[in-house]
Amino acid sequence: MHILKRRSYKTESGNIIYWTNDITKDRITLVFLPGLTATHILFNKQLAFFDDKFNCLVWDAPGHGESTPFELKFTMEDMAVFLHDIFELEHIEHPVLIGQSMGGYVSQMYMELYPGSAAGFISIDSCSLKRKYVTAFDIWALRRTEPLYRIYPWKALMKAGIKGCAETEYGRRLMYKMLKTWDRDWYCKVAGHGFKMLAESLDSDREFAIRCPAILICGARDQAGSAKRYNKKWAAGENLPIYWIRDAGHNSNTDRPDEVNKIIEEFVDDKLELSELFRARDVS
Repeated sequence: MHILKRRSYKTESGNIIYWTNDITKDRITLVFLPGLTATHILFNKQLAFFDDKFNCLVWDAPGHGESTPFELKFTMEDMAVFLHDIFELEHIEHPVLIGQSMGGYVSQMYMELYPGSAAGFISIDSCSLKRKYVTAFDIWALRRTEPLYRIYPWKALMKAGIKGCAETEYGRRLMYKMLKTWDRDWYCKVAGHGFKMLAESLDSDREFAIRCPAILICGARDQAGSAKRYNKKWAAGENLPIYWIRDAGHNSNTDRPDEVNKIIEEFVDDKLELSELFRARDVS
């Protein structure tokens, strides 16, 4: 694996830090978007595997990791705009969006605001932003996450986050590595803000139609909220292929990286017909 280049994008609320390999126009770009409270290292196994095959980009979402400090006044729409601006800065066209948990929601908002711009979408332990798949109670609970988190001591929060997200030793060690970088107060603020953004997006009147090739990946032991149940409904309701990752939790790409990498690679190679995409782009 080559050393990824650290880059910075300036916004009015703070700087977003992201990493890329050498981006060239003759390769498709995979964009890795970590979940809420996770940082770019969530995708270490994917970046190592795909570095020589595709263009790769990964970020620390606003308020996360090296993208701190950051004012928590942005919306899910703002995150999609930030992403689009970064793509323009890096001359990235028709990326494949690979979003884990909250990263999957940001991907859907991006596709909503910029229809036709994504070549593909891979959801990893995320759910649909369509209102019809979510209960009113879950949306109510999302808006009240921060005060609930503040009830618990920091060690208890970390323990719950580690056990709730990963099933393997590697996955749990990686989750611990990410969580130990957080300050408890900032963690509660960022988590609360993120879940409020999610609730607002779910309560919007947006269509959130997926107009590109897409697949769902979900850990068979995913314990995060209603992820498994919602993935079943999402797959059936939108006729989307779903891959259940055995013995994997909410961070299934860290629990079973080889299996997830193979699914991603086959999706890109077999279903996107990338040569046709590039020919169409070159002709235009």
